[in-house]
Amino acid sequence: MIISKEKMEAGIEIDLTGPNGNAFYLLGMTKALCKQLDKNFDDISTRMASGDYENLIQIFEKEFGDIVTLYR
Repeated sequence: MIISKEKMEAGIEIDLTGPNGNAFYLLGMTKALCKQLDKNFDDISTRMASGDYENLIQIFEKEFGDIVTLYR
């Protein structure tokens, strides 16, 4: 998954009630964003997977909330 610079600057929106709201999609997005932003994927994904779905969302928002807007 490659996220264009333009899309990142405009902001990414994810509807958590839709098909992109599942944990696997969010982890895939995390991997792509970490690669592009030079963040440590192993650390972030481990923290995301250490709890339930709400924990996963909270960590995702903490790490990428300035780029990605999550809708419930």
